[in-house]
Amino acid sequence: MSVRQRVARVYWRFSRWTLTGQRLPADGTGILIGAPHTSNWDFILMLAIGGDQDLSFRWLGKHTLFRGPAGPLMRALGGIPVDRRDPAGLVDELVARINGGERFYLVVTPEGTRRGSGWKSGFYRISRATGLPVTLGFVDRTTMTTGLGPTIELTGDLSADMDVVRAFYADKAGHTPGRKTEPRLHDETPTT
Repeated sequence: MSVRQRVARVYWRFSRWTLTGQRLPADGTGILIGAPHTSNWDFILMLAIGGDQDLSFRWLGKHTLFRGPAGPLMRALGGIPVDRRDPAGLVDELVARINGGERFYLVVTPEGTRRGSGWKSGFYRISRATGLPVTLGFVDRTTMTTGLGPTIELTGDLSADMDVVRAFYADKAGHTPGRKTEPRLHDETPTT
């Protein structure tokens, strides 16, 4: 058992949250959605989920988290800095790493912690470009449960794929429920 896994197991033993859901192969690869992502506490829960299963994972975070003394810690925790002012090439870089044989689960929080008009589509584009499955990780404050839900293969039918995602997250509420946004990509046509 790794140090990370031991720390995560201690966390779960004393946490008010209950860990539930499926387990993934530790040597696998895929995309893990972390949603609803309404607070940085949701991020801590996703780290603890990955640690409990001893998954090799990477996560995307705003570049300012990687400045100063926190930078090495964030990278050691699997962080990949993203400069939101200039995100061009990030998806291509990640696709190249995955297609180059790197094996890891990429944790993506497409909702972000800011209230917005929709989810970012990077996870969808990466999945479609690499053929990686998407596992729906969740936080639900109403039941105080968190974990990994179903794993889905994206078909390329954007609306149909996102309908599956929306159905799963419909009854989930993040740490700060008032900040939740509907799982809708900017490229989708809103329903009327």
